[in-house]
Formats: sequence, structure tokens, C-alpha cells
Amino acid sequence: MERTILSYIEKLPVGYSVVWYHKKKYGVSRTDYNDGKSIKVYAEELGGTDIISLNYYKTSKTEVLKPCEMPEMKVIDFLTGCKLIKWD
Repeated sequence: MERTILSYIEKLPVGYSVVWYHKKKYGVSRTDYNDGKSIKVYAEELGGTDIISLNYYKTSKTEVLKPCEMPEMKVIDFLTGCKLIKWD
């Protein structure tokens, strides 16, 4: 079964978390609005300059991924490739 973009977004917890992506750490903020129908994800490379920023909208008819001033493939690669760091 193919995973949806939403399923990758949902693996990131609401609030702040840290992930591994391309052997670098990123601080990620996820904020949900309107009962999850609108989601904002913003990530910054810790100790670096890279950022990832996107909005995701879900309506009764469609789902829309809106990268913020970056290619859609960069956002998709981040969502599918990042690994959540779990703190003990």
C-alpha cells in the first residue's frame, strides 16, 4: 500500500521535535489548525543553513501540499527521508 504525504507528515509530532535527514539534525515544528485540515511544518538544519517549509491542506474533495518557496520534491524528499530522534 502506498503511503500518502499526510501519513509522512503525521509521523512528526505536533510541536517541536528533532529529526535526522541526510546525516544532519533538523529542528522541526509542526502546527495543526482547523482540526488537522491545515498543517504547517517548518524545519531548520541545526548548525547549518538549510530549511524546509510547507503547508498542507485537506478539504472534502482534495489534499494539497504547498511548499514555501522551494521545490515540491525537496519537501517530499524531506518528509519521506527524515527519521525522528527519540529521546530516552
